[in-house]
Amino acid sequence: MSRDLAIDLGTANTLVYQQGRGIVLNEPSVIAVNTKTNQVLAIGHQAWEMIGRTPGYIVALRPLRSGAITDFDITEKMIELLLQKVGVGRFNKPRVVICVPSVITEVERRAVEEATKKAGASEVYLVEQPMAAAIGAGLPVSEPIGSMIIDIGGGTTETAIISLGGIVTIEAIRVGGFEIDNAVQSYIRKEYGIAIGERTAEDIKIAIGSASSNSKPIRAEVRGRDILSGLPRVIEISRREVNFAIEDQVQNMVDAVKTCLANSPPDLGQDLISEGIFLTGGGGLLDGMAERLAFETMLPIQIVDNPLECVVLGAGEFLKSLDDLKRYISSKKR
Repeated sequence: MSRDLAIDLGTANTLVYQQGRGIVLNEPSVIAVNTKTNQVLAIGHQAWEMIGRTPGYIVALRPLRSGAITDFDITEKMIELLLQKVGVGRFNKPRVVICVPSVITEVERRAVEEATKKAGASEVYLVEQPMAAAIGAGLPVSEPIGSMIIDIGGGTTETAIISLGGIVTIEAIRVGGFEIDNAVQSYIRKEYGIAIGERTAEDIKIAIGSASSNSKPIRAEVRGRDILSGLPRVIEISRREVNFAIEDQVQNMVDAVKTCLANSPPDLGQDLISEGIFLTGGGGLLDGMAERLAFETMLPIQIVDNPLECVVLGAGEFLKSLDDLKRYISSKKR
C-alpha cells in the first residue's frame, strides 16, 4: 500500500517526508549526467561530490535555479530516482504534496506538477513554501493572529504574514544562498584574479561570511586557480572583504522583509511586536543574519527549530488530513 509523500523541492536540497515514517530522504538537488550517452551517473550526495571535479563530458548540475525548473527532463529524472530511493515504483503511486516558492510562474508550477506526476505520483498538490514553513515551525496559522515567517533558501527569499489560514501579505525575491556564493566568487575573481568553484565559495561563506558589520574579524585561506597563469594559488581573505562582497544580496533580503512589513495591515503589525518574526531556511543560518534583521526591522527575530527541515515537516502535516487542509493548497494536478 502506497504511503503519501511530502517533498520540499529546493534549489539546494530536496527533502522527502513519508507519512508514518517522517523524513526519509535529504539529498542535494544535484544530478550528474554523461553528456555523450545521456546516462545519469549519480544523484544527490554522490553527484554533489562531483561538482567541479569531473571530465568535460560529465556534467554535475542543479536542474533547479532560483526555485524554478531550468531543465524539465533532467528534473523529472532526478525526482523519479529520488522517489525510487523511498520505495515508489510502478505499482506504488502515492499522493504527493510538493512545496514550491511563491515567486514561480504558472508555467513553472505546471512544470513541477508534470515532472512529479511523470516521476510516479498519482496526485500532485502544490503548497507555497512560506505556508509550509509556518506550519512546520508550529506557528498558529489558523488563528486570528499575525504570524510572520522568513524563509531564505538557496534560490529565493520569501517573507509572509499569515493569519486565519491564509497568506495576508507576501514578498518574494529570487535571491538566496547561491547568489551570495556567486558574489563571493565574483569578488575573489575581480580583486585577486583567482577562480574558485561554487563549493569553495560556499565554504568561505559558512566559515567567515556574515550579514552583520559587528562580527568578530577573522581570516580564511582560499585556494583557487590563478586566471593569468593557470596555476594553483593560495591567498588569505578577511571577513570584512566577504561582508563587502555579499552586502548587496543581504540588503536585498532585508529590503524584501521591510517591504512585506510595510504592506501588512496595522492590526497584524501589532501582533508582530509581541510575537516577533520567525526565520527559517539555510540562508537564515548565515552568521549575523538574525541580528541584522532585528536591527533593521526593530522587531525580535527567532531562528526556528530545524530550520533546514521546517518546510518539509510542515508539508508533512498536510498528509495527516489532506482533505481538510486543501484550503491551504495553491493548486492541484488534475
